[in-house]
Amino acid sequence: MTLSGSAFFRSLSNSSLLPVTLNPFALINSGLEQKIESFNNPINAFAWGWPTVILIALTGLLFMVGLRFMPLKRIPYGIRMMLEGRNSINPNTGEISPFQALMTSLSATIGTGNIAGVAAAIAVGGPGAVFWMWIIALFGIATKYAETVLAVHFREVDSLGNHVGGPMYYIKNGLGSSWHWLAGVFALFGMLAGFGIGNGVQCFEVSSALQLAGVPRLLTGVVMGLLVFGVIIGGVKRIARAASALVPFMALLYVLACLLIIFSNISLIPDAFSTIFSNAFSGKAAASGTFAQVVLMGFKRGVFSNEAGLGSAPIAHASASTDNPVQQGTVAMLGTFIDTIIICSLTALVIITTGSYENGLSGSDLSIAAFNSGLSGTGWIVTAGLVFFAFTTVLGWSFYGERCTEFLFGIKAILPFRLVWVSVVVIGSVAGNRGVVWAVADTLNGLMALPNLIALLLLSGTVFKLSNDYHFDSKKS
Repeated sequence: MTLSGSAFFRSLSNSSLLPVTLNPFALINSGLEQKIESFNNPINAFAWGWPTVILIALTGLLFMVGLRFMPLKRIPYGIRMMLEGRNSINPNTGEISPFQALMTSLSATIGTGNIAGVAAAIAVGGPGAVFWMWIIALFGIATKYAETVLAVHFREVDSLGNHVGGPMYYIKNGLGSSWHWLAGVFALFGMLAGFGIGNGVQCFEVSSALQLAGVPRLLTGVVMGLLVFGVIIGGVKRIARAASALVPFMALLYVLACLLIIFSNISLIPDAFSTIFSNAFSGKAAASGTFAQVVLMGFKRGVFSNEAGLGSAPIAHASASTDNPVQQGTVAMLGTFIDTIIICSLTALVIITTGSYENGLSGSDLSIAAFNSGLSGTGWIVTAGLVFFAFTTVLGWSFYGERCTEFLFGIKAILPFRLVWVSVVVIGSVAGNRGVVWAVADTLNGLMALPNLIALLLLSGTVFKLSNDYHFDSKKS
């Protein structure tokens, strides 16, 4: 998360809400962004270097092969479990239904990563980055399954009577006391990462998109802040209800809009796929021209989009009303399939078939331009989708950050966390530089993923055992 005095000053000045002479941020060092970049770059090189990329890929490959490709084969089963658990809530086994848990996790993943993130990957890594997004997503289906199995299996009930779980709990309860420090590391980075991937980036992209429509950034931030506060103050049940209402509606609307653009350029689809596959191995990146950049951008934006390996989604699924980790795992893995294989792919095809990726734009600006190029006047659909998706992402990630904060500091820290979260919604909307904001979010993602990936590998035997002991056939799969 970055604080740009100059960007904040300009947004306030442009909105005419404050006189220039009363701007309290005028004295902020104009070189703050450069300082943040110089501090962040070496950490980012570590957190998102090849060792981390390889670790993410190998973890997904390990689970996919170790489970004998069961996650892919059981996608229909997961859909049935999701639908059957649409309204199933037993307070003794969880606070929200399995369907609501999936919608809550999807609310956190279907966001700017699907619209601005895909565009950023193509702008920097070229069309070939999309191929590597698909690869990491296929592996990520197995990773997301494993995370959720462990989260439900090792979850606890806190002093408020809520079911709590996630990487910090399966590290604590699954690996023993000598690994408690790793649980704390995950919770710390999870709490901090939320302010980047789940808050600052989302709000910045929304305010950027709405600014193109003439809406001042400060107004966007204040309105979003009030709406977010009204939901998260009610806890996971209210967040789940909001997600269950908004996510399916907006996802369907966005998918239909993408299909409309794609079908209007249907003759260009074969060329689009050809470009994706050829550029994936040619090293022809839009920015750097290197093969490494193509792969890294595809992997980073893919993980940013579906969050498989970060350990975030299992925090939501740990609150699901279920007594079977494997069953909830099959529901959870649908999130990666829906998020990246379906929605991100459609965004990418819109951008590539219209040729908009060659216009020098990036982020949400590129996606809006692609829609307008494909079918004049449809850019507002991207703006609307971005606003709703980002709003629900902020809601979902507030829950993740809250659970991490509770693990570190106890239930007394919940209310202060919520207040700080809403404040960052406003700040993130009016301050920042797109490159710096995304770079810091990337770094925090990587630092969050590392302890989770280590725990997944160490607890892989538990995942395999629970999965092998589960009788799918008896559930009429």
